[in-house]
Amino acid sequence: MLATVTGATGHLGRRIINQLNRFLMPNQIRIGAHTVTKARGLKEAGYQVAHLDYQIPPTLVPALGDSDLVIYVPSLTYNLIDRVTELENLLTAMQKAHVSNLVAVSFFADQANNPFRMAPFYAYLPARLAGSGLNYAIVKNALYADPLVSYLPELIERQNIIYPVGNQKLAFISQENSAEAIAKVAMTPALRDHGQTYLLTQNQALSMSELAKIMTTITRKTIGYQPVSLAEFAHIYHDEGDGNELASMYQAGAMGLLSGVSNDFVKITGHAPTSMADFLMNNYHP
Repeated sequence: MLATVTGATGHLGRRIINQLNRFLMPNQIRIGAHTVTKARGLKEAGYQVAHLDYQIPPTLVPALGDSDLVIYVPSLTYNLIDRVTELENLLTAMQKAHVSNLVAVSFFADQANNPFRMAPFYAYLPARLAGSGLNYAIVKNALYADPLVSYLPELIERQNIIYPVGNQKLAFISQENSAEAIAKVAMTPALRDHGQTYLLTQNQALSMSELAKIMTTITRKTIGYQPVSLAEFAHIYHDEGDGNELASMYQAGAMGLLSGVSNDFVKITGHAPTSMADFLMNNYHP
């Protein structure tokens, strides 16, 4: 068995690698890395490492060669055309490399009326894979809980969550929980070979007032909820390079499109996901 993980040096990718260790030896796992130097430590630990650049097709077939399975972790780009191109390049390479099994990581902002900048890609993915001839499964993540940890000092300073979603709830999942479920799906043919789609979330979605109460308890600092406008939110985070994109995502949240909850994580793993309170308690270290 040889499993190739694309985007394997990112935060989620590394967690997937760690979870695959429960099923495979390091030499049965190939790291597909855009920047190979970032995988130096993994190579030294016995993992296979291959240069894999979604936008450079000649790197893809050698990186996928001899693989029994590909776990596709999309790039972090907000360029819609680049994201579609990387998927098409990957599928072409899989065909040339005679790889027939795929687990694709996705996001739950995929509704036809979703204003998030990348929603068209997430809607395109299942339709594209349906006609691909592959054995595949799609694992859709809710919002990652992880960035909230590094965001807490700013929220403490502001004394408020400012997400422009009004009274709507948001659903979350930790990257560690996501990686655990992805690895289990990848290593269980019955869970991945029939075009299944899974949604990974915590057990409940949270309003921002509910999230603020949890944060107040964990940090022992008063955090409320005072939403800003979409335009102001985009302006605040403009200098970080993704203000408009994030604002479009929270616009979807304000429409109730990021609140879906499922028990797919329990079905896949056999246990409950980490709650938001437990996640923040375990990871927030002032």
